[in-house]
Amino acid sequence: MLFKDYDPLKKKQLQILDPKGKIVNPDLEPKIKKEELLKMYKTMALGRVADIKALQYQRQGRMLTYPPNKGQEATQVGAISALEPTDWLSPAFRELNMFLYRGVSLETLYLYWYGNEWGNHMPKDSYVLPVNVIIGSQVTHAAGLAYASKVLKKNQVALATIGDGGTSHGEFYEGLNFAASYDAPLVVVIQNNQYAISTPRKKATKAETLAQKAVAFGIPGIQVDGNDILAMYVATKTAAEHARSGKGPVLIEAVTYRLGAHTTSDDPTIYRSNDEVAEWEKKDPLIRFKKYLIDKGYWSEEEDKKLEEENNTFVGESFKNVEKTGDADLLDIFKYTYKEMTSQLEEQYQEMKSFLEKGGK
Repeated sequence: MLFKDYDPLKKKQLQILDPKGKIVNPDLEPKIKKEELLKMYKTMALGRVADIKALQYQRQGRMLTYPPNKGQEATQVGAISALEPTDWLSPAFRELNMFLYRGVSLETLYLYWYGNEWGNHMPKDSYVLPVNVIIGSQVTHAAGLAYASKVLKKNQVALATIGDGGTSHGEFYEGLNFAASYDAPLVVVIQNNQYAISTPRKKATKAETLAQKAVAFGIPGIQVDGNDILAMYVATKTAAEHARSGKGPVLIEAVTYRLGAHTTSDDPTIYRSNDEVAEWEKKDPLIRFKKYLIDKGYWSEEEDKKLEEENNTFVGESFKNVEKTGDADLLDIFKYTYKEMTSQLEEQYQEMKSFLEKGGK
């Protein structure tokens, strides 16, 4: 009934937890164990600190271009926590919190943004694909994984994430159309953070919601308050169950906001006002979830202060380790385009190796 009650053509947005941390839809409040709720919150809290620190490291010239996640934690953790551990994640590049929740180490993630491709080597048991900067292709990758799951009877769902601007790219449509045609178990979460770099959502498409794009594929679509972690959990869990049962894909639009810049190369003050940002800061997903946990007696301000101190220490140590060992091997640029180097690449590799062995002269 969830998809019928929240049909995107009715322009009704799913919300369970309001900006003040109060339950407004008690019938849909999920029954999540205390331990799981705390894992969700602690992942978000670590992600927030790691995000702020990454921006600082980049500004200090110690890290390369980085895409901030601040403000989108609930969208990410709410979605990934609703899946089974063996379900696949096909991410874009702004999914720090999803990676952390799935057990990818912060050092690995920092290593990637430090400029070392070894940061894209995900743990084998994480069921996470590498960072994907090619907009839209994560949807076709996930569609392939979902179709393979169906053919091989793996009972795995594939979840892809994409931004609001990414829904204007061809592979978004191609991946969803393919998966819908074959009833593949795919869930696509649109992180609608209101801007495709500097292009506002309202200029990117005339569709009144992004979730209603599901109508063209003949699949369910739902628009969710992306700063409400409980609503994201319920929507994604329902979508995964729908997909896993053989009924095909689901499209979720998470309405959220990027509180920081698109990347560290971007200046958001050029295209949006401080007043707009201030309004969205009142809907901060981390504060909202913390209030909910405190009201339930699961958390306290004292524990929160201690956690922030621990996270700051952990993040600092993680990045120090990256700086100690994270410099890339120049010869690696030849090794990983193909499973085995072509003859031309082998020739170039040997030439560069000889050049370096002679001191680079």
